[in-house]
Amino acid sequence: MAVKDLKSKQELDNLVKEGSPVMIHFWASWCEASKHMDQVFSHLSTDFPHAHFLRVEAEEQPEISEAYSVSAVPYFAFCKDGKTVDTLEGAFPSELANKIAKVVGSIHAGEPAAPASLGMAAGPTILEAIQDIAKIDNSSTHSRPPTGVTETLKTRLEKLTRAHPIMLFMKGTPEEPKCGFSKKAVAILRAENVKFGTFDILSDNEVREGLKKFSNWPTYPQLYCKGELLGGSDIIIAMHEGGELKQAFADHGVGNDVSKVIAGQPMGQKGGVTDSTGLSSGLTGRLESLISSSPVMLFMKGSPDEPKCGFSRKVCDILREEKVDFKTFDILSDEEVRQGLKVYSNWSSYPQLYIKSELIGGSDIVLEMQKSGELEKILVEKGIISLEERLKKLVNSNPVMLFMKGTPGAPQCGFSSKVVNALEGEGIKFGSFDILSDEEVRQGLKKFSNWPTFPQLYYKGELIGGCDIVLEMKSNGELGSTLSE
Repeated sequence: MAVKDLKSKQELDNLVKEGSPVMIHFWASWCEASKHMDQVFSHLSTDFPHAHFLRVEAEEQPEISEAYSVSAVPYFAFCKDGKTVDTLEGAFPSELANKIAKVVGSIHAGEPAAPASLGMAAGPTILEAIQDIAKIDNSSTHSRPPTGVTETLKTRLEKLTRAHPIMLFMKGTPEEPKCGFSKKAVAILRAENVKFGTFDILSDNEVREGLKKFSNWPTYPQLYCKGELLGGSDIIIAMHEGGELKQAFADHGVGNDVSKVIAGQPMGQKGGVTDSTGLSSGLTGRLESLISSSPVMLFMKGSPDEPKCGFSRKVCDILREEKVDFKTFDILSDEEVRQGLKVYSNWSSYPQLYIKSELIGGSDIVLEMQKSGELEKILVEKGIISLEERLKKLVNSNPVMLFMKGTPGAPQCGFSSKVVNALEGEGIKFGSFDILSDEEVRQGLKKFSNWPTFPQLYYKGELIGGCDIVLEMKSNGELGSTLSE
């Protein structure tokens, strides 16, 4: 049975009430993972001709998305006997095939789907789609950090960082950046009038995660000159504004490697606006006024109390979790703003989050930044929340919280390793934070706790101590009881 595009919630309700198996794919046109999973979904529909396969454009059908609690795409809902029996969020072809097969009833729990159920019988197209999905990091919820950088990967990263004298690792491409920070970095390089190469880290998760360890720099974009890391977005901006970026290029012998700015794309304007956008000066002024009307500004569908799509609701929830005061604008109430802001920001979907008039991105990017801690870091850097507030939140993020060098699976110092072993030996569950990944936290926590070294162990927000104290408590039999009171 071919995949059918749904146009109304009533149509869906009627099909679900019939009781036969119904598979629903919630997608968005701007999400590459959605497009690849749609190929898998379409092929699976031919394997299960007695089930209904339906497609819903999540942002265009907010009533349906809301009913199924959709907050990220790709998202799948599986219905049978008139009710939802399972869901799947993310780009996982094998899981999708297994879940569909179980709902339809062709396999039993615990058994893998047959090869044909993965769409492999359809030929190489489905295999290519699955291989492409493996390279797409569509949601940080499903990203897994690497255990280390192999020699092969290290060699590859070294070649990539030297692939061009000036090399920018970014989200998206210069023509279609996928986050505000990457777009800002591109604008600065163009303003510096230099030739540069780029690599889209969203296209290759191995490079994305490996480069973080290779460079000891946890976020993107990352700018390299002759293979040497210069820094991320804030450093690029500061160097540019202070005239140091041009000097850095000159020091590396690439200061004269210039190119003309692309015609029709002057870089001195905010948000990617060009003379060719067609926006009137009045509308441009209005958009700038709206964007700057609050330090944290969210353009969404609906209001925080009554969001009209799951993506908008998700961003509101994230901002509330971060305890941030924010202002919103309902783009459904003003079509001129809705269409104009897409051009102004060069961002085609909603919601759009701005911090201090800088575009951060949409729901997927905001969710990813929250999961990685990058959002909180930006809020501190922009003066929205204080460093002390961030540290308080971090030490209370888990009942037992260890600030260490490295991770429990790959500690970067002997003292951190000993504390991890002590906690694991007592069977104590704990959260951890790699202080090597964030210099601001590393230095700030020393003052916050009045403890100059790492690791540092906290219980319910209170400092227990460092390596020596933890080992002493373990030897005295006090560690387990203290951390379970």
